[in-house]
Amino acid sequence: MNVTSRDGTVIAYDKIGSGPSIILVGGAFQYRSFDPNTAKLAELLSSKFTVYTYDRRGRGESTDTLPYAVEREIEDLDSLITEAGGSAYAFGMSSGGALTLAAAAHSSNINKLAVYEPPFRDPDAPQLPDNFSDHLTDLLGADDQDGAVTHFLTQGVGVPEEMVAGMRQSPMWPGFTAVAPTLAYDNAIMGDSRIPVDTLSSISLPVLVIDGGNSADWVGKAIETTTKVLPNGQRQTLKGQDHNVDPVALAPVLLTFFSQ
Repeated sequence: MNVTSRDGTVIAYDKIGSGPSIILVGGAFQYRSFDPNTAKLAELLSSKFTVYTYDRRGRGESTDTLPYAVEREIEDLDSLITEAGGSAYAFGMSSGGALTLAAAAHSSNINKLAVYEPPFRDPDAPQLPDNFSDHLTDLLGADDQDGAVTHFLTQGVGVPEEMVAGMRQSPMWPGFTAVAPTLAYDNAIMGDSRIPVDTLSSISLPVLVIDGGNSADWVGKAIETTTKVLPNGQRQTLKGQDHNVDPVALAPVLLTFFSQ
């Protein structure tokens, strides 16, 4: 199924289940044909909700329209919410969480929001290299998709170089490089990765901020600060989980939160 965003971009989506609507928003690299975890999460939530999963612009079966702006992705989400009946719950994963928080600050159509480890950084957290964005732009401008993905994973996400070297040899690597240009979009959403205090403090709706108990200490500190800045925020830590959260562990938390 498709919906057309305000600028003419076609956003491809799937819908499963019945009940109140939830839109699931992926982070970097995630799109429907390459993201079994989100599909599994949608299946687990579909017993009580109508769940929408979609390819963010420039990924999978969705089209793209340049120039990019974060506001265009907020409009994409608004189009899906309109398709869902005019209001919906939302869940954002990683940088998708940062995107949904930005959307919640601009829209009254999101009734409740849950996010998992939006990758904000406190001042004492490991910081991105000063030339991170410029180098990513240069690699993408040179059509070096392998280099852009490697740079994003090692310098942005913090994946060890030897692990990325192994990933490059796996059958999944072409799935990563296929959406390399959209890494610039996630980079734009995150900005300097500092906690966006002004944006968060303007969000009045209930927000559940979730993190994994096995994630790095600096992640937990940033999640705690993020929760405190939100006027109606609450935090839940999933024992034994890290950034690659198991949908079986995540689904019960979301079912409880969105059912309250």
